[in-house]
Amino acid sequence: MRLWLGILTCHSNRSKVFGKLAVHCGVTWRGPVRKRADLCRQGCGVTALAWSLEEKLLLVGTHDGMVAVWDMEEQQVLHTLMGHTGKVTCVKVYAKGTQAISASRDHTLRFWNLLSGQEKFSTWDGGSASSADPQLCSLHVDEANRAVYSVSGSKVNAWDLDTAEPALRVLGDASDPWVCVAVLELESRLLTVSKAGVVTLWNSATGTLQGKRHVSGIKEETPTCAISVQKQGRMVTGFSSGSISLISSEGDRLLEKLPEAVGFLAVSEDESLLAAGFGTSVRVYLADSQGFHRFMATDLAHEDVVETAVFGPENNLILTGSRDALIQVWSLSEQGTLLDVLEGVGAPMSLLVRGGTLVASASQQSSTFKVWDVTYAQRPRTSAPFLDRTGLTAVSHNGSYIYFPKIGDKNKVTIWDLAEGEEQDCLDTSNEVRCLEVAEQTKLLFAGLVSGTVLVFPLESRQDVICIPPPEARKAINCMSLSKSEDHLAIAYDNIVLVLDVSPGDPCPVIDGPIYTFYTQLPETIASVAVLADYRVVYGMTNGDLFLYECVNSKVFPLEAHRSKVTCVEVSHKEQLAVSGSEDALLCLWDLQVCKWKFQMTYTSSYCQGAQCACFSQCDKFVYVGLKDRSVTVWSALDGTLLTVQFVHALINRIIPTSNGFLAPTRHGYVLRERFQCPSARVSQQEPLKSFKKAVWMVKSRQREDLAMAAGAPQASGSQMAQGLASKPNKRSQVCLIV
Repeated sequence: MRLWLGILTCHSNRSKVFGKLAVHCGVTWRGPVRKRADLCRQGCGVTALAWSLEEKLLLVGTHDGMVAVWDMEEQQVLHTLMGHTGKVTCVKVYAKGTQAISASRDHTLRFWNLLSGQEKFSTWDGGSASSADPQLCSLHVDEANRAVYSVSGSKVNAWDLDTAEPALRVLGDASDPWVCVAVLELESRLLTVSKAGVVTLWNSATGTLQGKRHVSGIKEETPTCAISVQKQGRMVTGFSSGSISLISSEGDRLLEKLPEAVGFLAVSEDESLLAAGFGTSVRVYLADSQGFHRFMATDLAHEDVVETAVFGPENNLILTGSRDALIQVWSLSEQGTLLDVLEGVGAPMSLLVRGGTLVASASQQSSTFKVWDVTYAQRPRTSAPFLDRTGLTAVSHNGSYIYFPKIGDKNKVTIWDLAEGEEQDCLDTSNEVRCLEVAEQTKLLFAGLVSGTVLVFPLESRQDVICIPPPEARKAINCMSLSKSEDHLAIAYDNIVLVLDVSPGDPCPVIDGPIYTFYTQLPETIASVAVLADYRVVYGMTNGDLFLYECVNSKVFPLEAHRSKVTCVEVSHKEQLAVSGSEDALLCLWDLQVCKWKFQMTYTSSYCQGAQCACFSQCDKFVYVGLKDRSVTVWSALDGTLLTVQFVHALINRIIPTSNGFLAPTRHGYVLRERFQCPSARVSQQEPLKSFKKAVWMVKSRQREDLAMAAGAPQASGSQMAQGLASKPNKRSQVCLIV
C-alpha cells in the first residue's frame, strides 16, 4: 500500500510552527516501510482534516490553532496558516479547492486563499472564550447560495462567502442547547435537534422559525451525533440508547435501535450508504425510497471502541478506525470481508477523511497523520488477516494455523487457517480465555481460562477435551508455558504454580499431575513463567522480581530484579540460558547454572515501551525480541551485541524460532516470517542504529570468573560496560530480511 506519513512539529512560543514530511514510499498493504519521528509537545494533536482534490492539497488543523497546507505531490508543507488562538474544530474547502474556511474554539472564522497562503477575512461568531458552550461546532458551505453556516453551541451564523459579511443569526434556547444541526440546501431549511429531543425548523435564508416538535418514538434518549443526507432532505440522528432516527421537515422515522449508544454516523459521497458506529461495531445501511435499510447481516467488529469510518471511492470499501489505534479495511462487495488491518498513529483513531483514492488518518492525541492510497486494496491478496487484538495468539504447523479468542466472544477459541484466510473451527471454552499454548509434537491446544481451569484440545480430535481443574475455585490463570521438549506444562496463577507432565498416549496424549505445586508467598502476582525439563521453573512478577525454583529440591533462587513488570521469560533450547524482558526495556540474559545474569542489555529510543516477547534462535546463538514500539531487535547470546533493529509496523504477540529466523503473529492479523542472515565481518560493518537517530543501546556484561562463583556471591565491581550510539559505527550490524 502507498503511504505518506506526516509529523506536525509545534512550538509553544508560536514564533515558528512548521510541518515536515517524514517519508513517502510505495509498498504493498502489508507492512509498509515507514519512518517514525518525535511527536510535538503534549496537546498538539490533529483536530481537523480536509482535502483540496483539485489542487492536490491536504489541510491539517491542530489543537493549538495551526492549519498546515500540505502539497501531496511534492510531499511537503506548502503553507502554514496562522491566526487562530484556540483548537481548530473544522476546516472546509471550496471554490474548486482554492479557498478554505477554518473554525476554532477562539470563536473566529478565518477565510484563506490556499494558493497564496494568505488570510482573506476573519470574523467573530459571537461566542465567548469563557462560555460553557457545548462541544457542537461545525461548518457548512453552500456554494450555490454563496453562504457559509457556522454552528457554535446554541448559535447558527451565516456569512457571505465572498465578503464575509453577516447574513443570518439564529439563536437557540440556552437551557436546552442544540446537539445536532443540519443545513438542507434543496429545501432552504435549517434543522436543529436539542438535547431534550426538540426538532426546530428555520428558513436558512431568512432565519424565520417554521416549526417545532419533539422527535417521535424516542424516550429518555439524548442525541449523540448526526449527519445530513442532502438528496433525501433528511438528517440522520443517533441517540444515547442506540436509536437511529431519520428526521426531515415533514416528520421523522425510527430506522433501527442498536444495542449501544450511537457513537458516529458517516455517509458515502453519493449518499447511497450509511455507516453507524456503536461500541466496538459498525453497521452499514443502503439507501432506499424510505430512507435506509440494513445492507449486511453481520456488523463490522473491532476489539476496541470504533471512533470513525469512511467509505471508499467506489463504495466497495469501508475503512473503520478505533481506540486501539488500528484501521480495518473491509470489502463491501464481499459482504464485509476484512481485507487488511493498518497501523494508525499510535493513538486512538479519531479522523478518517477521504479525497479521491487517498484516505488521511489522524488522532486528536497525536501530531502524526498518515495518508493511504486505497486503490491498493483492489489488488489480489494471498490471504485475509485474522482478527485478533488480544495478543493471546498461539501458532501451530509452522504458522499454518492460528489460535486466538474469538472477537466479541472470548469464551470461544477461533482456529484460523492462514492459507485459506478463513476460520476453520471455533472451540467453546465456556469461560473467558486468558492464555493459549500449542504442543506441536503431541498436537495439543492448551486454553487457560479465567475460571482457573485449563482445557486441553487434541488438534486431531477436538471433541475429546481434557480438563485440568484449578487448585482453588475461581482463581484465574495468568500465564502458561511448555518446556522445550513439550513434556512439562507450567500453569501460573497469582501466587501458585502447577507443573504437570505431558506424554504421548493412545488414543490421546496423557496429562499427569500436578507433579509439583508451589506457592510464591509474595503479595505481587506472577506475570510470566517458563519451565525446564528438570522441573526448574523461572517466573517473573508484576513488580519486576524474578525467581528460579527447583521443584525437586523445593528451593527458590532469587534473581536480580527488573525495575518494572516482567513481560516475558524464555529458556534456550539447551536450557543453559534464559532471557527476561520487562516494561522498562531492560533485557537480562541469565546463566541458569549459577543463577546469575551474563548480560544486561538495554535498547532505548523515543518510542521504546519495553519488551513484548522474546525467544532464542534454534541454535541458541541469537535472541529475538519483539518490542512494544513495533520493532524487533536481535542480540548475540554470545557477547550481548545488538545485531539488528528492524521496525515491523505491528505489535508482535509472540516470536517462534525457525531454522533460519523466526515467525511472529501480529496484532494486525498477519504472520511475519523473517530470515536472519549473519554475514561475515568484512561484508557488514554498518551500525545497527544508523536509521534510528535517537536510539541508544547498552550492554553490561559479567567477567567470566564472576559467573564461576557461587550463586550467592556478590556482584563483581569490575563489570565491563559496552555502549553503542548511533554516531559510533563500532559495532557490527547484520541484515534481517522479510521473505
